[in-house]
Amino acid sequence: MIKNIFFVVLTAFIICSCSDTKGKRILGESVGNINNVKVVLDKDQWEGTVGDALRDILADPVYGLPREEPKFSIDQIPTASFKDFLRKNRIYIQIVKADSATVTVVKDKYAQPQTGIIVSGSNQEEIANLIIDNEEMIVNTLKDQELVANQRRIKKALKNTDSLVKSFGARIRFPNAYRYAFQEGDFFWIRKDLKRNGNMNIIVYEIPLEVIDKDTLTIKNIIRMRDSIGGSMIPVDDGRFITERAFSPYLQETQIDGKFAYETKGTWEVDGRYMAGPFVNYAIRDEENNRYLILEGFIFSPSQDQRDNMFELESILRSAKLR
Repeated sequence: MIKNIFFVVLTAFIICSCSDTKGKRILGESVGNINNVKVVLDKDQWEGTVGDALRDILADPVYGLPREEPKFSIDQIPTASFKDFLRKNRIYIQIVKADSATVTVVKDKYAQPQTGIIVSGSNQEEIANLIIDNEEMIVNTLKDQELVANQRRIKKALKNTDSLVKSFGARIRFPNAYRYAFQEGDFFWIRKDLKRNGNMNIIVYEIPLEVIDKDTLTIKNIIRMRDSIGGSMIPVDDGRFITERAFSPYLQETQIDGKFAYETKGTWEVDGRYMAGPFVNYAIRDEENNRYLILEGFIFSPSQDQRDNMFELESILRSAKLR
């Protein structure tokens, strides 16, 4: 009797499950290297003004790297070839000839997670102008998808961060490949060694609000702060870890965990030595605790590409959650 009841319940569950998914497409998982975008258009478009516009916005150099690297790696695919496995790429831009000029964001059409951008127009000039006029939206939309993808990968093998929670009331997600290299008081230095050459680094500390907010010279105050604390806490031989003097860092406003933050990107150097590399610094305004929480990532990896490693650091720092 019990077996018969179990069989009836199991059968009912299967029938309900089938009816729930009936009519729904089951999407496979998306694929693709980080910051690799497929652009779907025909050869004449790729070699014309549309291709020029796409290269202008996608291959624009990343700010703050010691040598030029494009924002995205680009693979061009003819329209007729965009099917089967090629449709699984996590981010893509598709050019479509149509009567109306539009830019449309499409989510999870062929795989998940996936972001596609469809640019439609009646001729090459119209489409190219659409691409240029919507550069910020297109780039940010693709970058947001890649940020989420990177954070999903990072979550697969997380390092214990209880010590950061105890010291700062903040949790940051980073992989087991990183190690705690140095801690003194409320200053943490976290490091990952790179296989080829060099290392990736994260530093975490806090400062009173007035250090940055004491006047309107925000960027100068941030540079002075990181030169003072980084210069005294990051151990280097025969020099100090400082912001490179030859290039002005880039400053913009952003949000992390719903809180206002300054994002500063630039190049660090060791004063008096031939050592330098890129950095990204987030100063998160935490008014409840009268502080800025400082999260910084920097790389030392001479003669190596650094775009995707810097993007990993950004993904880690932007995962911060404050209590």
